Amino acid sequence: MSAPAAPVPKVAVITGADSGIGRATAVRLAQEGMDIGITWHSDDKGARATAEEVRGAGRRAALARMDLTRPPAAAEVLDELCDELGRLDVLVNNAGIGTATPFVDLALDDVRRVLDVDLVGPLLCGQQAARRMIGQGHGGRIVNVTSVHEHQPRVGAGPYCAAKAGLGLLTQVMALELAEHGITVNAVAPGEIATPMTGQEDTDVHTERRPGVPLGRPGDAREVAAVIAFLAGPDSSYVTGASWSVDGGMLRMGPMAGSHLEGDDWRRP
Repeated sequence: MSAPAAPVPKVAVITGADSGIGRATAVRLAQEGMDIGITWHSDDKGARATAEEVRGAGRRAALARMDLTRPPAAAEVLDELCDELGRLDVLVNNAGIGTATPFVDLALDDVRRVLDVDLVGPLLCGQQAARRMIGQGHGGRIVNVTSVHEHQPRVGAGPYCAAKAGLGLLTQVMALELAEHGITVNAVAPGEIATPMTGQEDTDVHTERRPGVPLGRPGDAREVAAVIAFLAGPDSSYVTGASWSVDGGMLRMGPMAGSHLEGDDWRRP
């Protein structure tokens, strides 16, 4: 009697996996037994370092540059990675950019760039991923990394907030439409996370004090990756259309934060 065929490893593609939450997610999913597609925009060295960590976990890694400011071509990169790795089971739309510009000073080109990277790009990559998953016939997982600013505004971040709020509602529409194909779609909404984007790469979060956050510190990228891994795995099979805040309780502060402010610093980006 011949031995049963070995299970085919699942494949996850993570956009913006050259650092921060993207890198942590790529490594975590590799540790969960997945082969990993890595996209990067400007940090090829960081992407190669992520790939080495993935391979160190015993999984395959494929890399491709993706420019989400060129949306149609960017989405095609997803197919290239899937062709190289043989399939697609998980897409994590993680790549993102922002602004720190007062509303009245925003330039149209900057607004369009943020919307392309943070909203239009994930939409088109989600389409490509969903089509491939439907064709495979085995369902799948899509996780859109939004932000606490999917839910609450931030001064100086108009385009970012608009894009992340849009991606949050798009997540819900995707969840409704793709459920019949066994594809779940969820959002993960990080708060302040120690990453290059917040100028805190390699920071020990337990040494940082954040009085306005109930847990008293910023988050670690691996804490976000753990939630993404749950949503990408088998234990989340009945979870779809939800937004998962990973923020140390920041969003729960609301009026508490407002009533305890002692100056006007919040008015400036």
